[in-house]
Amino acid sequence: MKYFNSLPFYFFALCILGTHLQASASTDPDWEAFVKNYGRYVEKKLKVKKIPGGALSIVNAQARDYIHTMGHTKVRSGQKINPHTRFRLASVSKTFAGSLAAKLANEEQLNLYFPVSHYIPEFKQTDYKDDLKVFHILSHSSGLVPNAYDNLIESRMGYSDIVEKLLSVKPICEPGDCYGYQNVMFSLIDDVILKSTNKTYTQWLNDAFFIPLKMNDASLGYDAMVQDSNYAHPHVRGKKRWYNARLKKNYYKVAPAAGVNASASDMAIWLNAQLGRYPSVLSLDALATQTRPYTHTKKERYRRVWREHMNEAYYGLGWRVYDYDDETLYYHSGWVQGYRSDLVVFPHLNVGFSLILNAETGLINELTTEFINRLLAYKREKQ
Repeated sequence: MKYFNSLPFYFFALCILGTHLQASASTDPDWEAFVKNYGRYVEKKLKVKKIPGGALSIVNAQARDYIHTMGHTKVRSGQKINPHTRFRLASVSKTFAGSLAAKLANEEQLNLYFPVSHYIPEFKQTDYKDDLKVFHILSHSSGLVPNAYDNLIESRMGYSDIVEKLLSVKPICEPGDCYGYQNVMFSLIDDVILKSTNKTYTQWLNDAFFIPLKMNDASLGYDAMVQDSNYAHPHVRGKKRWYNARLKKNYYKVAPAAGVNASASDMAIWLNAQLGRYPSVLSLDALATQTRPYTHTKKERYRRVWREHMNEAYYGLGWRVYDYDDETLYYHSGWVQGYRSDLVVFPHLNVGFSLILNAETGLINELTTEFINRLLAYKREKQ
């Protein structure tokens, strides 16, 4: 079943986006206490688990941005993390790819419904022929087995060679008929954008988002991550403590899927853009396009920490779309060696949340869930 033709979520999201651009100018006098209390909660949890460092960004249309940084760039002899310390976003990078594709589509520089073979002719020789559309690769509905060839991303094999192997994989279903999370297939949007616009994906991220939004610490790729010492080093857990790990280049091969670096300051700006506060950069139409529920992801409803709250789960263009306790959320998480990240947008509540850690820890699931539940309780008490 092709879920993108079921549009109640889409039109609901469109209405919400229309309202959040008209947020009240009045302020909530209790909001600052609310976010500071949550910030103290996060810091205490990180200290208990001895997590090396983290950066929290919370934005609200009715208040000043809240940025709270904790810990150090390295567990031993690291510098203090500040609002401009760079972290790897891992799969939260997909939100940038989805937003860019939606923006280009609404500016008629890219057609989401064209076959991928229109931009990458090699697909005509595969089982897909012209059936695989651009929106399929961005919504993880290509028909491939989940995480196809992710193992090769972690090898020394180059990206182009991995793609060549991908072309020989037989789909397990027709495009649009099943959900299978991808990194290599998703990153073909890089090639699609280049063929469609004659500009590279890196150029587009800089020209369309990083520069106009003044995301001064944001970048793409390994070299930009290590350009100076103000970056959070990755950490993995040993038997008794956290260890500084080597920053690996492997997932930078799939830049749209996992290649963005950003600071807490950048994430506050990106959240504000997702809430419609920079319409010249991300228009109302683009925001609605990226969160259209293309693919039903029903397994997401059974995540241990969320299953009591999740009513429906979909994937848009680089964004997850959830009905969580009757509230629409746009969400993505990220995980590469030594880093975890979470991003949540509450369009109806005009609130955005980001938490990035320089440690591989499942604690982030608890911290994000705690914020969602606290926020919904707080807002509903105010009604």
